[in-house]
Amino acid sequence: MNKTLERLKCGMITENPTFVQMLGMCPTMAVTTSAVNGLGMGLTTTVILILSNMMISALRNAIPDKVRIPAYIVIVASFVTIVQFLLEGFVPSLYDSLGIYIPLIVVNCIILGRAESYASKNNIWLSMFDGIGMGLGFTVGLTLIGIFRELFGNGTVFGIRIMPGSYEPVTILILAPGAFFVLACLIAVQNKVRSSKAKKAGVSVTVCGKESGCEGCTNTLCEGKTFTMENVEREKEES
Repeated sequence: MNKTLERLKCGMITENPTFVQMLGMCPTMAVTTSAVNGLGMGLTTTVILILSNMMISALRNAIPDKVRIPAYIVIVASFVTIVQFLLEGFVPSLYDSLGIYIPLIVVNCIILGRAESYASKNNIWLSMFDGIGMGLGFTVGLTLIGIFRELFGNGTVFGIRIMPGSYEPVTILILAPGAFFVLACLIAVQNKVRSSKAKKAGVSVTVCGKESGCEGCTNTLCEGKTFTMENVEREKEES
């Protein structure tokens, strides 16, 4: 697969920061009370992720290794400040809704993680597509959570009434605990789908996945072996 398409696929599906890596949980839990807020935060983070990835990649040979993290934070903070001013000037309603979570993008572990693990080791072109993929994956995750919370918690999606007038909103979904419920359900559905596909395909998986080996491991099922999904189920039934 083309490397650029691979970066897009990894960011949106196989390494999705929200549903797979569970990164950026602070804005995910806090701002997804509506689909608009989720989409706005996702796109804002995507722009900053792309720009910071490209800048860090361009300067990767000039930044001393000992001060790379402070340098990354300065670069990210610069772009966050620019985007924050643009939102305040042109989209004030979204700026007010996102509030303190816009400047907190500076320490978002998705951005710093991609800077450290990818942008600092690859060229500008690939780093840009890595930022696009991860940003879009984050945007999709936040928007989906926002859609479900707004739909069942308020009866609307993007401010448009979907549920009938007689619908009684599940108010807890637009409160803080609602984000945990919706995120857990979406992750459960995704894991079920992936598990079913892997089982049908007979994909080989390592049961425990411990890189350090079996020493001290309490899982007596795998014994360091690699099984297909069918064999895993068979071993469980036999044990």
